[in-house]
Amino acid sequence: MAVEQLIEKHCDTDLFVLPEMFSTGFSMNPMEIAEDEGGETLQWMCRIAALRQCAIAGSLSVREAGKFYNRFYFVCPDGTVYHYDKRHLFGFGGEDKQYTSGDERVIVSYKGFRFLLQICYDLRFPVWPRCRNDYDAVIYVANWPIPRRLVWDTLLRARALENQCYVCGVNRVGIDGYQLTYNGGSRVYSAFGEEIGSIPDEKEGITTVSVNLTALNQFREKFPVWKDADEFHL
Repeated sequence: MAVEQLIEKHCDTDLFVLPEMFSTGFSMNPMEIAEDEGGETLQWMCRIAALRQCAIAGSLSVREAGKFYNRFYFVCPDGTVYHYDKRHLFGFGGEDKQYTSGDERVIVSYKGFRFLLQICYDLRFPVWPRCRNDYDAVIYVANWPIPRRLVWDTLLRARALENQCYVCGVNRVGIDGYQLTYNGGSRVYSAFGEEIGSIPDEKEGITTVSVNLTALNQFREKFPVWKDADEFHL
């Protein structure tokens, strides 16, 4: 994969995040692209994680027990594999007709940080990723097209502010099989809503960001907005 060449240039990185369905591009035809659980691409992720002693994350189209899932894998260097199945399927495009929705929030602890895993359209729904003081960063992987780019930019920052957390959003570039165009917009925001990392629009690449758990916790203690959050049950 071309991404492997990019990863090789950043050998000291702890976590690499790749876009939604990074090995195929997003598709409403899972019969054509889906891999079985434990398939070739997941094996590649495990190999890279072990070889580079890093974690690697991104989503794939996966077939399991006769159903298809848009599945976000988070693979640790010791071989531990976590996964999150996309909760909010893009009904406007028919994703809900082809894929099965997940019903579990997944938070991964790695290197002292707690990461909430989310996929693309999940970004539009603030209740599902609402922080209950149970994570430190949320990762969104996406195939988010240019016509709706303003929503992507706006809501990524909003999620950081309202949840007092780091937000990492990784989007694709290029043109897909449906002639939809993507210009990226991959960004990392601090809990203050500050942009602390980005990749230039239209460019494939990697940007590196350092995150500070101590500073995040100090901010949350000094300005504990989360304590006043509304109670709710999903």
